[in-house]
Amino acid sequence: MEENASLLVVVDAANVVGSVPDGWWRDRRGAAERLRDRLAADGVPGRAGPTEVVLVVEGAARGVDSVTGVRVESAPGSGDDHIVGLVARAAGDRPVLVVTADRELRRRVTELGAEVAGPRTVRPG
Repeated sequence: MEENASLLVVVDAANVVGSVPDGWWRDRRGAAERLRDRLAADGVPGRAGPTEVVLVVEGAARGVDSVTGVRVESAPGSGDDHIVGLVARAAGDRPVLVVTADRELRRRVTELGAEVAGPRTVRPG
């Protein structure tokens, strides 16, 4: 792993958005855009140093555009599988943090060496 490698933060949009019952199900794309904008404005609280934030969207939220500070990737199929692929590609080259509460996804990415954090890391509430 490179000494100065930036932290890759992969956010499971569906899981994080779904963690707060605020009506997100009526507008999944809008909810993902609000999360993207919050990440772009606030970054990842408590994480110093350079970070690259990737927001993975799926289903009705596909097609959300990237903005400065947050790259949005639309999963062609399962969001979880897409996240695991991102982690696998980065494994060993840089530190990775996956933000999700999904137990199975947490298991899969920690086996690849990623750190995990819950949705409140990026979405207080």
